[in-house]
Amino acid sequence: MTELDLLGLKCPLPALRTAKRLELLPSGAELVLLADDPLAPLDIQHLCNDGGHGLLSREPLAAGGWRFVIRRG
Repeated sequence: MTELDLLGLKCPLPALRTAKRLELLPSGAELVLLADDPLAPLDIQHLCNDGGHGLLSREPLAAGGWRFVIRRG
């Protein structure tokens, strides 16, 4: 499982960097994403819907932000 730490980055960078990383992964691979941009939940959901990826989970982080698990489509 690959992890991508995007804490501290603001929109649209988390979505853009997530899309770029997903392109490098084989179909079915899982990506763990850490992000704290307020728009990240919407942007990541939209990215998954448009790209045919599965958003497996979205959990809040204790320090603020979220931990997403995405399965590449």
